[in-house]
Amino acid sequence: MKIAIVYNEAYPEITDEYSIDLNGKDLGFQPYFDMNGSDPIAEYEAIADAFRKEGHEAYILNILDNIDIFFKDYEINKPDVVFNLVEIYKDIAKLEMGFAGILELMKIPYTGAPPLALGTCQNKTLTKRILSSVGVRTARYKYLKKTRKVYRLNLDYPMIVKPAFEDASVGIDVDAVVTNHAELKKRIDYIFSEYQQPVLVEEYISGRELNVAVLGDKRPRALPISEIDFSEMPDHLYNIVSYQAKWDPYHESYHKTIPICPAKLPKKIEKEAKEVAVKCFKVMQCRDYARVDMRYSKKTKKLYVLEVNPNPDLTQDAGFMRSAKHARLSYNKTLNKIVMLAAKRGGKI
Repeated sequence: MKIAIVYNEAYPEITDEYSIDLNGKDLGFQPYFDMNGSDPIAEYEAIADAFRKEGHEAYILNILDNIDIFFKDYEINKPDVVFNLVEIYKDIAKLEMGFAGILELMKIPYTGAPPLALGTCQNKTLTKRILSSVGVRTARYKYLKKTRKVYRLNLDYPMIVKPAFEDASVGIDVDAVVTNHAELKKRIDYIFSEYQQPVLVEEYISGRELNVAVLGDKRPRALPISEIDFSEMPDHLYNIVSYQAKWDPYHESYHKTIPICPAKLPKKIEKEAKEVAVKCFKVMQCRDYARVDMRYSKKTKKLYVLEVNPNPDLTQDAGFMRSAKHARLSYNKTLNKIVMLAAKRGGKI
């Protein structure tokens, strides 16, 4: 098959900034990861190379936030399947679903979640409402559309304050957790001002953070669970996977959120977490691959779903592929499984 790996790096000339060398730098803490940064373009090429090794014809296509580039390429190359890695189109998270919508209208087989799932999961409050309606537990919350002088939310401190429509932990930095009204008001006002969108305030759940990868379409299955180990997190930082923890190699939280896979859990909790993840996958109408993040509360000894993430990161050292590896699925085989699901759905095999 001919596979187009389509992505949108609007400013590819800045990829040199990903070449980060932490060795020998005085960061004020001991770094856990010895790395030289990452190059997104190289990661897309690695995906294409994996498909070539599986016998497919594959190429990468950067649409540069310009849909006309895709249309022109499609007329020339006519790929059998689009491996859809387009996100946050024109720096607007809500537009991510638009590219999948275009593929639907053109009846082009593509990987990952359909437009409705992408849009719904982007809406954190709507996701919580849907999950709650089918008995999936989430943190208590309030949805705020405008600023107030005083916030009487009837929630218990500490709370975590988030933009309602962002992805990849955008807006969830190390100051997102608040412990009193003054901090709460300051953080809410900041989110309204900085992100120009409604605010989601949730009760902060202290406990173990679990990432449950789900693979499949009609018959999805949960892969071995990965846990974020916060045991080395310093006292001045809350145990959250903040924006800095995900994306800033110079920040201490980046090096103190350590993945452990498979997570060492009681069999009962492991079974329940996997069942909840598959339920979320189906209810939110995800497809092919997704990751469900949840917390096992230290206080209540119950699981609470934090996020449902369709089309999560597929780089070799990311959480999804870590779980796939422990399910005895190689990087190449996992990618091939995903693309074959899309090809079968589109009648290409």
